[in-house]
Amino acid sequence: MAGQAVLLVGGTGFLGAHTARAMQAAGHRVSVLSRGTRDAPEGTDHLRADRRDPAALAAALEGRRFDFTVDFAALDAVDIERLLLVPYAALGRYVMISSGQVYLVTERGRGPCLEEESEAALVPEPAAGSDDHREWLYGMGKRRAESALLALRASHGVRAVVLRLPIVQGEADVSLRLWAYIERLLDGGSILLPDGGRWPTRHLYARDLAAALVRLLEGRTPREAVYNLAQPDIVPLRDLLERIARTLEVKPRFVDVARAEIERAGIPRAFSPYSGPWSSLLDPGRAGEWGFAGTRLDDYLPRVVRWHLEHRPPASHPGYATRPLERRLAATLAPSAP
Repeated sequence: MAGQAVLLVGGTGFLGAHTARAMQAAGHRVSVLSRGTRDAPEGTDHLRADRRDPAALAAALEGRRFDFTVDFAALDAVDIERLLLVPYAALGRYVMISSGQVYLVTERGRGPCLEEESEAALVPEPAAGSDDHREWLYGMGKRRAESALLALRASHGVRAVVLRLPIVQGEADVSLRLWAYIERLLDGGSILLPDGGRWPTRHLYARDLAAALVRLLEGRTPREAVYNLAQPDIVPLRDLLERIARTLEVKPRFVDVARAEIERAGIPRAFSPYSGPWSSLLDPGRAGEWGFAGTRLDDYLPRVVRWHLEHRPPASHPGYATRPLERRLAATLAPSAP
């Protein structure tokens, strides 16, 4: 049904912009709720409020009615409770955008993960202040947010769905994760491949998420409460980088290296953002129940790489700061590599 009112909470970012455009193209009216630190997507009604401030949240939403709400910014249980319990606000059907990180804080961890496997036993809390601890906190917060939403679904009849996402690729992505690899491939130096680049990757195209949300708005509420979304393909990191290199028209110089050697060289894990224990691998099969079908990697990746070339960011990915250390380690492992 066209012409419905849609609210995007935290929708000023990369995913919100893709979703707003898809909703508008389908004939729906889009409002965006955010703190106002960034502009809302063009053509949307911008509601400004910090969701951590109940009074401001109520002032922005009281008396408003929406058919469909997508929440990109629920990071913990309190975020769900404050938003869904605002008096005199009708948010309609509600979708929480969650993360594959909810699996990575469990002993199941590695995938491809099915939705029910998020109930596996939790891993011990990592040391405070470590990179692992920051990632663990994010995954645990998302778990609590999901639990709060599912409790409201059971007790108050909230029409809610949770979508769990892996790493998302797309035009206008400002995370710099893809750029981290593009910049290394363009500089001509050797590329360190942790554990030989065998780490499996399965991402999601941003436009597929936007199309899925339009489908959820215009269709019936799905039978299940939780769904994974992801592209059809699973490819090793090495294969993914070879695809990127082909689009760039460069010949990659890979050097296989054990993770232990990378750590001894003082290179943080962030230098390779698509591999490591906090990169989730999801099974999207259940979402086929309501018609989700992700775009294949070879069909979208060249477009996304070319977008990054045409809109080069003003700064490097933070992990690029260790590029000299990477080159030094590569030279010791493969002395003939430039």
